[in-house]
Amino acid sequence: MGRFFDALAAKLAERWAAYLVLPGLLFTSCAVFGLQAGHQHALDRATFTKAVSDLTAAITRQDVGTQVILACAVLLVATGVGLVAQALAGGTRAIWLGQWPWPLRQRQSSRRRVRWHRLVLHRRELEQAHPRATRTWEQQQAINRAAHRINQLAPAEPDRPTWMGDRINSVERIALDRYGLDLPFAWPRLWLVMPDIARTEITTAHAAFVAAVATGTWAWPYVLLAVFWWPAALIGTAIMLTGWARARSAVSDLSTLSEAAVDVHARKLAVELGVAGPESTGPLTLDEGERITAVCRKGR
Repeated sequence: MGRFFDALAAKLAERWAAYLVLPGLLFTSCAVFGLQAGHQHALDRATFTKAVSDLTAAITRQDVGTQVILACAVLLVATGVGLVAQALAGGTRAIWLGQWPWPLRQRQSSRRRVRWHRLVLHRRELEQAHPRATRTWEQQQAINRAAHRINQLAPAEPDRPTWMGDRINSVERIALDRYGLDLPFAWPRLWLVMPDIARTEITTAHAAFVAAVATGTWAWPYVLLAVFWWPAALIGTAIMLTGWARARSAVSDLSTLSEAAVDVHARKLAVELGVAGPESTGPLTLDEGERITAVCRKGR
């Protein structure tokens, strides 16, 4: 038991340092220098050197006890900044997943939907122009490229203003259209019948998305600091792009794994709920999925 709590404490300390203290210290350092330098001396080396020298001299003049108190105060400030920054994570997540105010969401979603239908129509025209029986390899490649462009935009008809939002929404749309599953209701039950390896993979992908959101959220404090020190805007942009790129990769993995879990394990859920017999095999049918949905919704 002692080893367990030691390992837990070490893990918590690692997360505390990675997500709060280190980024908080970096921002605090930038803020202290940036507020002193301002826009006029934003990248002035002499100003930076003088600020560091003055701060070092001020600290070394203090006794050991005061230095310890100052170090603790700096850690507390960095942690506080980190907590404030992470409190904004919900906003970052909402923006990336397309949970925008209605007018903006509707306008951008409509644009994505029109583009998606245009790509689908182009693919169908290619398939009609080149029947499978007489289709050449080059013609098949053209059809495959058209299908790839569709899936790159969204695996199902877009309903969100962002790529990441549509990736998550597409899992629900595909489950409903293909299997008749209302996934928001069926997912908790499906989760309980999945093997550990499937849950581990999905949990890992979700954790990667959460970490990416935490990274991207650190851009907001730098945006605020940019009002007084313009290089903060460059730092914030780099942080936001890094988090955004990692979030796209994580959402891609998460949506793919979630869709695969429905394909592979929905039959087991049907058996557990008594919708299908234990001898049944193959993909879930539309009728079975609708019956699962009825059981999970309970008339709601």
